[in-house]
Amino acid sequence: MPHPFFDGLTAPLHIAHRGGAGCGPENTLWAFEQAVRVHRTDCIELDVHATADGEIVVFHDDDLDRTTDGAGPLRAQDWASLQRLDAGHTWTADGGQTFPHRGQGVGIPRLVTVLRAFPDLPLNLEIKPDRPELAAPVVALLRAEGALDRVCLGSFHDRVGAALHAAAPAACHYYPEAALTAFVMAALTGQPPVVDPRFSVIDMPLSHQGLRLVTPALLDAARAHDLWVNVWTVDAADDMTALLDLGVGGIMTDRPDRLRAVLDARG
Repeated sequence: MPHPFFDGLTAPLHIAHRGGAGCGPENTLWAFEQAVRVHRTDCIELDVHATADGEIVVFHDDDLDRTTDGAGPLRAQDWASLQRLDAGHTWTADGGQTFPHRGQGVGIPRLVTVLRAFPDLPLNLEIKPDRPELAAPVVALLRAEGALDRVCLGSFHDRVGAALHAAAPAACHYYPEAALTAFVMAALTGQPPVVDPRFSVIDMPLSHQGLRLVTPALLDAARAHDLWVNVWTVDAADDMTALLDLGVGGIMTDRPDRLRAVLDARG
């Protein structure tokens, strides 16, 4: 059976990637609220970093430039400095003609704020930087907030994934890069899959360099080992429909509005 994280959840999961980066300022309380209240998401995918003074904040990039009115590395700033930034400053839906969230009070949230704002919501949490030392404080925060059982933890970086598992071995964890690559390549070439018992979820791209990765053979291999498969980042309705027909566990999308429409149309 899948990890207990999935108790009460039914595939296919509607997963708002960064809260829905195509619908509003990513990784913000505004985006999360819209995903939950408007698009009825089942799970939020979010990213975390640590500030210079040790606050765990929800943010994707290493640098502040792309999504805020700040600049430079996030880890060089303390929490007081980050609170002054506008996380809606650069978001636009029309190629830069308008910036509807600029100056509207959209900020970078702390992880603890998100946990308390959505106390029952499942989360897919990625430690974004290659910093294994962040695993312990992230897990400690989740434990203190009683949230560890509703969060699937992971990282692109293998040593961060290993540190997360060491800090919370009973929690839900998804495959990091090297372990994921080994499993996917074995499944796609008809070899026995390389299973790492530390991880129970596969978060993977739909394709890579033009090669379609999510196939019936891969999903069969995952099911044979009780591995749940979520696919990212899927924004086209026809791709969503194809993945639903294949029976994936969840779809991560920057367009939670579009995925909700596809799911609702299927009943």
